[in-house]
Amino acid sequence: MLKNLSIDEVVPGMFVNQVIEQSRNLRVRSKGLVKSIEAIKKLKEMGILRVEVDYEKSQLPTAQNTPSQPTLAPSSPPLRGADALQAANTLYAEAVDIQSTFLATLNNHAPADLSHAVALSESIIDAVFDNQDAMSCLTMIKNTDQYLLEHSINCAILMAMFTHHLGYDRDTIDDACMGALLMDVGMAHLPPELIHKVGTLSTSDWDVIRTHVEVGVEMVQSSEQIEDLTLAIIAQHHEREDGSGYPRGLSSADISPLAKMAAIVDSYDAMISSRSHQSSITPTAALKRLTRDQTLDQALVAHFIQCVGVHPIGSLVKLKSGRLGIISKQHPEQLISPVVMTFYSINGGHFSEIKRIDLAAVDDEIESGVQPNEFGINLPRFFRDVFLTQMPAS
Repeated sequence: MLKNLSIDEVVPGMFVNQVIEQSRNLRVRSKGLVKSIEAIKKLKEMGILRVEVDYEKSQLPTAQNTPSQPTLAPSSPPLRGADALQAANTLYAEAVDIQSTFLATLNNHAPADLSHAVALSESIIDAVFDNQDAMSCLTMIKNTDQYLLEHSINCAILMAMFTHHLGYDRDTIDDACMGALLMDVGMAHLPPELIHKVGTLSTSDWDVIRTHVEVGVEMVQSSEQIEDLTLAIIAQHHEREDGSGYPRGLSSADISPLAKMAAIVDSYDAMISSRSHQSSITPTAALKRLTRDQTLDQALVAHFIQCVGVHPIGSLVKLKSGRLGIISKQHPEQLISPVVMTFYSINGGHFSEIKRIDLAAVDDEIESGVQPNEFGINLPRFFRDVFLTQMPAS
C-alpha cells in the first residue's frame, strides 16, 4: 500500500518510495528504508517536505508484538583472546563465501540484490564493535589467490574501524562500510586475464582497470537498498585531493569525506597485499607511504594511523630478542610497545611455543616489521592450523 505522508509523519522502519515535495533543488535518492530518527533529520535538512511510503516494503513493528516498555534480552559478554579470534575467523571465512557468491551473481549480469551484502556489512560492523582487535588481525592474513574477495572484506573492516574511531553514528558507519565492501565491485566485469596478469601493467591495462569505478556504480545504483553515501564512496574512492584521481578528476572540496577515508583504506590494504603484478610491503612501511602521499587527505591519514596503530594488530614483527611475533593488542599510551604473540625463533630457525609478551612490561622491543616470505612462513596456513588452536588466553 502506498501513502503520501508529510516528512513529520515519517518514522524509522518506513520505506520511502519517492520524494513528492521538497523545498530545495538537491538530488535525493527516491527510494530506501528509513533506518533512524537521525536519517529523518537529514531528510528534513535536505528540504524534503512530503514523501510516498510503501507499507508493504516497510519494516514497522506490529501493535501486538510491540510492548509498552521495551525489554532487552541479556547480552552475552564479548569474547576475548583465542575465542574472539576463532569467532572472527569463522565470520571472515563466511564473509569470503558470501562475497564470492555475490560477485559471481553480478558477473552473470543479474540485477544487484544487495540484501546479502547489507547483512554481511552489518555483521562486520557488529564484530568490529564486539572485538576490533580480532577483526583487525584477520585483515593481515592474506591469500594471494583471493585478493579481490579479501580486499573488499578487509576494506569494510578497516572502514568500520576508521569511522567508529572518528565517532560517526551507526547509520553513517553502515553506509560507509557498505561502500567499502562494494567499491571494487566493478572489477567483477573486467577481463580475468587482466586481473591475474603477472608483471608490470601497461598504460592500456590501467585504462581498462580504471573503468571499474563507473562500471561498479552502474551495477548497483538501481538497487533500492543503496544509499547516496554508499554510492559516493564507490564513485569517488579513486579521486584525489589535487584532482589527479579518476574517473572525474575531482579535487578536495568536491570529494565526500567518507570517500577520502575509503581512498586511504583502499590504498593501505592494497599495499600490504601481494598481487600478481605487485609485491606487498609491511604495514608499517605502508603507513609511512600514506604519510608521504600528498594526494590523500593528510589530516585523515593521521587519524587512520591513530586508529590502526604504528604497528597494526596482526602485523608480523621481528623483536630485538630474535623472535618473530604477531601484534595482538595495542597500548593507547605506548604505541611502540604493544602486546605480541611470539611463535618463531630467528636464531634457531624454527617455530616455538606461542607466548604472550607485553613489550611495555619487558626489556624487549620491536626491531622492524617483516614479511612472512622472508622466513619461508605460509602465514595463512600457520595462523589457521596452529596459531588459532595454540594461542594462549590474553
